[in-house]
Amino acid sequence: MAELGRWTQAARGGLDTDTGRGAVVPPIYLSTNYTFLAPGEPREHDYSRSGNPTRDVLNDALATLEGGAGGVSVTSGMAAVTLVVEALVPVGGRIVAPHDAYGGTWRLFTMLADTGRIRVDFVNLTKHDDAARALDEPTDLLWVETPSNPLLRITDIAATAKLAHAVGAKVAVDNTFCSPLLQQPIAHGADIVVHSTTKFIAGHSDVVGGAVIASDAGDHETLVHWANALGLTGSAFDSYLTMRGLRSLDARLRVHAENAEALVDVFDGHPAVMALHYPGLPDHPDFELARRQMSGHGSIITVELVGGRDAVSHFLDGLQIFHLAESLGGTESLICHPATMTHAAMSAAAQSAAGIGEGTLRLSVGLEGRDDLIAVISEALERVG
Repeated sequence: MAELGRWTQAARGGLDTDTGRGAVVPPIYLSTNYTFLAPGEPREHDYSRSGNPTRDVLNDALATLEGGAGGVSVTSGMAAVTLVVEALVPVGGRIVAPHDAYGGTWRLFTMLADTGRIRVDFVNLTKHDDAARALDEPTDLLWVETPSNPLLRITDIAATAKLAHAVGAKVAVDNTFCSPLLQQPIAHGADIVVHSTTKFIAGHSDVVGGAVIASDAGDHETLVHWANALGLTGSAFDSYLTMRGLRSLDARLRVHAENAEALVDVFDGHPAVMALHYPGLPDHPDFELARRQMSGHGSIITVELVGGRDAVSHFLDGLQIFHLAESLGGTESLICHPATMTHAAMSAAAQSAAGIGEGTLRLSVGLEGRDDLIAVISEALERVG
């Protein structure tokens, strides 16, 4: 009998397991509670916040894809970040995080630091020497986002994990931009992988969710207990929708990437574009690292337009297909102005340090017709001049 690959196992998670009626797709278990056999004798599940069969299917599939000991699905990507901090960072513990972290993560870490719950230092983790200096002092958690949001910088997971482990810190990697199909952080030394499953994994912009996958069984159990205690676990229906999206992830990513590469060619060298950020470009500063660490370049493109905010207005005025909205990874193409949207929570100084300007636009390239995408972006660039 053939040994099935990791992706096939995950995509087929839960299929043909209904012994009662023979349903191919597993049913959604919407029940909030489950009967006990007797006092003190619970079944496998007793209360849906603590455990749910539908959520179990998703957790197992994500753990399989990431090569982890177990997964915990929660209510949002930020719930996943919160879970990691609460479960694994002691009171007053120190976090080293990227200087260009996602705006919501930056806000959470900053707010927690303001209360004294944690200490946090934001560092350019793409520079090995900066990371090494930051990890010279005791650290509990190294937080990595690669590719970064929105400028798509690449952090060397293996190298930074080695530095962190040398001082006893755990390493968490936000893998949202890649999904498990393009990057597996645990294979490079990460202890924890975090996803906003809202994005590529669910893939249809109709469900909000997050996930945390641990490489170690002990860390997984700790995360499970804290997710239950904090009430962060995802609902059965959201788990079902996310799993439905996961089953088509491989096919969607291929079309996403093909469309993105076509648009990179449109942006590259255009006089209206001051800077183009895409790890698949040979002149990207982290091109060789991306080739080693990732199995694809993804479908997020970030551009800096000549002319700043005025150029952005001209680019967006009349832009077809692309919706001006936050989020990414859905079937539809989206465009975002990070300075006023996803990273608005960051101070002006933090935005400047991260390299986010008034002319920065982040595109999530969808599954629409390639020729149409090329046409509307070409028109938008001509409006800029």
